[in-house]
Amino acid sequence: MIEIKHLAKTFSNHEIFNDINLKVNTGEILAIIGPSGSGKSTLLRCLNLLEKPDEGEVTIGDSHFTAPNISKKQAVGIRQESTMVFQQFNLFRQKTAWQNVAENLITVKKVNKVAAKQRALEELDKVGLGAYANFYPGQLSGGQKQRVAIARSLATDSKILLLDEPTSALDSELVGEVLTTLRAVVENHPDYTVILVSHELEFVKEVATKVIFFESGQIIESGTPEEVLNNPQQARTQRFLSRFTQQAIAQ
Repeated sequence: MIEIKHLAKTFSNHEIFNDINLKVNTGEILAIIGPSGSGKSTLLRCLNLLEKPDEGEVTIGDSHFTAPNISKKQAVGIRQESTMVFQQFNLFRQKTAWQNVAENLITVKKVNKVAAKQRALEELDKVGLGAYANFYPGQLSGGQKQRVAIARSLATDSKILLLDEPTSALDSELVGEVLTTLRAVVENHPDYTVILVSHELEFVKEVATKVIFFESGQIIESGTPEEVLNNPQQARTQRFLSRFTQQAIAQ
C-alpha cells in the first residue's frame, strides 16, 4: 500500500507540485499520465527519496516518513520497501547483465555471491535474457537493457514497483518487447502494488486498475482507465488525450 498526504516539492523557487494526496491499495496498478514537465517523474522520485520532498507524508508498505525531517533509517526503510525502473536503465557499464541484477542482492541484502548469481540468472531467464547473462550493457540493445533493469527490480522481492516512463528512451521498434515483459510482470504478480508513469496509453488502458491525469503539478482527474481515457470529464484531460487521437489519425 502507498499513501501520500500533502506532498510538496519545489526546485529553485519553482513549485513542481503542492498538496498532493493519493492512495494506492495493495494489488492496484496506478498509471500516471500527463504532459512532459508536469512533475510526474519528480513525484515518483520523491516516493523513494531519490528526491527529498519539502513537505508531506508518505507511507510505503510498512515504512513511513514526514518531510522534511527524514532520518537515514527512514530513508533506508522506504527504499527497501519499493524498487524503481528508470527511463535510462541506470546499469553499471562495467558489470555484466547478471552482475547488474545481483549487485543489490550482494551489497544491500548481503546475499552470498553464489546465491545472488543464481537468483540473477533466474530473473534474466524470466525476462527472456538468459542467454545474455554475460553480456555487458554496451553489447545490449535499449530494450534488452531495460529488461535487465526490470529483472534487477524483480530480484529484490519488493512488492511495490515504481516505473518511470520505462519505454521513453527506446526506439519505437523496441518498445513492444519491454511492454510485453511488463505485461507478464503484472500478470504473474497480482500482489504487487504498481505506480506506472507512462505515455503508452494503450498499455495503460490494458494493465492499469486506476489512472490519474497529472498536469502542472496537480491531479486534474482520476478514475478507472475507462473513465479517464475513454470518457474524461475535465477539459484539460480532454485536450491532452485529443493529441494522441490526432497522432493516431496522422499515422
